[in-house]
Amino acid sequence: MMASDIHHRTEDFRKIYRSALSDLKEVMGTSHDVLLFAASGTGAMDATVSNLFSKGDKVIVCCAGKFGERWVDIAKAYGLDATVLSAPYGEVITPAQVEAALAQEPATKGVFVQASETSTGAAHDVEAMGRAIARTGAIFVVDAITGLGTMPLDIDGWGLDVLIGGSQKAFMIPPGLAFMSISPKAWKFSETATLPHFYFNLKKEKKSGDAGESSWTPATSLILALAEALRYVKQLGMPNLIENAQLLARGTRAAVQALGLELFSPGSPGSSVTAVKAPAGMDSGVIVKEFRNRFGAIIANGQGSMKGQIFRIAHLGYFDFADLFAVIAGLEIILHANGHPVKFGTGVAAVEEIYSSVAVKPKTVSV
Repeated sequence: MMASDIHHRTEDFRKIYRSALSDLKEVMGTSHDVLLFAASGTGAMDATVSNLFSKGDKVIVCCAGKFGERWVDIAKAYGLDATVLSAPYGEVITPAQVEAALAQEPATKGVFVQASETSTGAAHDVEAMGRAIARTGAIFVVDAITGLGTMPLDIDGWGLDVLIGGSQKAFMIPPGLAFMSISPKAWKFSETATLPHFYFNLKKEKKSGDAGESSWTPATSLILALAEALRYVKQLGMPNLIENAQLLARGTRAAVQALGLELFSPGSPGSSVTAVKAPAGMDSGVIVKEFRNRFGAIIANGQGSMKGQIFRIAHLGYFDFADLFAVIAGLEIILHANGHPVKFGTGVAAVEEIYSSVAVKPKTVSV
């Protein structure tokens, strides 16, 4: 990022830009086109709707948290005719519900979902959803901003027509870049879509990307950082990055339950973040503040109606077991300091068990 003063309309930068797009395709595991925008992930969500749909198009929106609600808001803002499948916070929309909704409305043009609903810690079964949607004329649009790099996502094999990612999650760089893969089936929708768009123009961005450039002034520092992060992910291997997140999530779930706490999404827990209910009578904001004030560590409170009810521990990107040992030890101290009964070491021991089961091979001692 220190080299960010490189001019973005030079061959030096074009090489980096082409490399980043190519490496994104490789890391995401897709043959589909991949586009890149200077925006938050919401920008790519907005672009999907404005470029691929027309006012009045019938769509299905899966809504099981704050980010599902964002899909609802975007669909309404562009005048789509949205059937909203809702689930209480902490639960998920099932593939069977999606299949039933598609059968009820055969004219559906698109289905929208979060792979990982970060606000609740739950994960949707996008594989089963994708296979069902692929049998219809609808396209499947997946917000995988926190799903990429934390859960398996077979874009081509599962029929994930549009898959959206963001720079600040498992790709380990600051916020400001959004990227998306687009299937041939989804591109066909752009031929008949009539909604207005300008900055987020997928056809224009595809043409520019093929020439090694962005349509508009790019976020050069972030693209340089992304190119470096992608080299690291390729060296590590995307499956290993995903496995790391899944193991951290397993360890966190085991630890908080050993400490007498409840998971917020026990039925469909994701691996990007673990959402935990605060002990009875304790505001989760207390735990969040204690982490910051005592240890200089950042965890997240709940959002919306969940604020004060849950806290969330992330497992994205560069986080590893050494981090988790410290987080759980800190949690034990915070719970104890605020009146929740804790036997010190209980949660940490649960994490150690998970780590040892996959990373430690006991040595045989010869006598």
